[in-house]
Amino acid sequence: MRYVKLVEFGMVVGVVMSAAPVSAAHYPITREQVASAVSRLGMQVAPGQVTLLADVVATTGEPRLTVRSIEPWGNGKMAARLECESSDQCLPFFASLNMSRESAVEAAASVAPSNAPAVGPQAYVAKHLVVRSGTPALLLLDGDKVHIRLSVICLESGALGQTIRVTDHDRKVVFRAQVVDGGLLKGRL
Repeated sequence: MRYVKLVEFGMVVGVVMSAAPVSAAHYPITREQVASAVSRLGMQVAPGQVTLLADVVATTGEPRLTVRSIEPWGNGKMAARLECESSDQCLPFFASLNMSRESAVEAAASVAPSNAPAVGPQAYVAKHLVVRSGTPALLLLDGDKVHIRLSVICLESGALGQTIRVTDHDRKVVFRAQVVDGGLLKGRL
């Protein structure tokens, strides 16, 4: 009699376990995916030159990655900040790009605007960042019939045309805004 009860209990547990929702799968982001995203910018980077600084996962198998910034990191290395085009697929992350000094200079020149002199990665980053993280700025929010001017604090550094995150002075609301000029940002309601 006890044997029958154990079998019944095992069957019930089996049914309950199979009816439980399956957790979302996580897919690792590979060096090949990072190299492909960086190469779309015109910088030829092989997967062997990419080092992921941590294990990065996405909720889809082949997320489309966007390079947010590439900055010099010293000794021929560049730090690339990447994120998924859809923010619900992965968190932003950093990768190291191992490059020779000449390749780093070429990389900075290929990412720089066409009217900017290519004098090296350090000069490019220092010269072309218009707003810096932690600095105050003015955010112009435009809607159909509403135009708002808001004093904000930059959460990220950015160059002209780049979209960065900013927050109000109470740090309660975070906005995504495009850099228009030094200290001037534009967003939509």
